[in-house]
Order: sequence, then structure tokens, then C-alpha cells
Amino acid sequence: MTDIRVKICGLTSVEAVAAAADAGARYVGFVFFPKSPRNISVDLAAELAAEVPPGIAKVALVVNADNALLDEITSRVPLDMLQLHGSETPERVAEVRARYGLPVMKAVGIADAADLTRIDDYIGVADQILVDTKPPKEAELPGGNGLAFDWRLLQGRHWTVPWMLAGGLTPRNVALAAKLTGARQVDVSSGVESAPGVKDEGLVRDFLGAVG
Repeated sequence: MTDIRVKICGLTSVEAVAAAADAGARYVGFVFFPKSPRNISVDLAAELAAEVPPGIAKVALVVNADNALLDEITSRVPLDMLQLHGSETPERVAEVRARYGLPVMKAVGIADAADLTRIDDYIGVADQILVDTKPPKEAELPGGNGLAFDWRLLQGRHWTVPWMLAGGLTPRNVALAAKLTGARQVDVSSGVESAPGVKDEGLVRDFLGAVG
């Protein structure tokens, strides 16, 4: 078993959940963002969460979600973590964490070294940080675009909370990305898909194998 923890995000089917679990993923992610090809209903998320074996963390990804949506998700889907992937302020992160009593992972988009300072804003309020690629201005999605940033920006960086590397990871580059950044956790979505929103069992297995 690899000592790098893997999150497979954007699961949309029972088969995808099984593939992630069988391959050794430590986290699975469900997306609640209508613009995403990986968006699922709360009903489906509840069904999929019930299929996740014990010991694998179930994460809900939301983008600038209001309390009404979060109330519905958290009341109906058995979750282990909330992932805030929008422009949520540190104050909003703290509010969500306090309101729902769940660990919160805050995504921070990186394009250049200056963006790294934004991570510090969330250290005191988030349980984990997702270091992702900052989306292009014309992009409709805040993540899942299959784009990587310069991983060398993270060399020698240390934070006082756990962090996870995301953005453009695939079975072919994840080992190098982990080596360059020192990441002990990685997140993949589009990099293990045969089509937008459709996870490929072979690619999921290859991805986990590449970090092993």
C-alpha cells in the first residue's frame, strides 16, 4: 500500500466508487456544482456514499455554496469532510467548519509564487489545504480542468496543516509531481477519465499504482 494518500474526485457511479475503493484510494469526492460534468444530485450522492467502504473519507466538493445547499447535503449524505472550492473567505471557511462540525478542506488556486501567500490566510481556519491550479480567466470550472501549475513552486514549502496536491495529475506524471513537491496527498479527477465525468477503472488503477 502506498504511503501517499490519494483522493479520486468527481465520482458519479457505483462502478466508479468501487474502482476507487478497490485501487486503494483514501478519499472519494462528490461534486455539487451544476456547471461541472461531474455534478451529481444529493439523492445520487447519498446512494454512492452508502457504497463507500469504511476507512475511506467521503468528501463533498462545493463552490461558494450557501447554507441551504450545505444543510441539504450534510443532512442527507454521510460525509467525512467538506471541500470548499470557490472564492470562500477565511471567515466563511471558519463559519462552515463551526456550523457543520466537519473538517474543511479549502482549495487555493496557484499560478505563480505570489499566489502561495494566499494559503497562509487559511491555515488557522481550514483542516486541510488543496493546492490546485488556478483556472484560466475564461474557465467555467474552478478545478477539474486538467491543467497543472509549476510544481517547483512548492519545493521546500511547509505548512502546519495537511495539504493535498491537485491540478493536471495523471498516471504518467503523478510520481514526478509528488517527488518535486514533496506531496504526501494527491487529488485527481479528469486525469483518470475516459470522458468528462466518466472514470476509467484502468486509469484509476494505474494512478494508484504510479504513486505506490
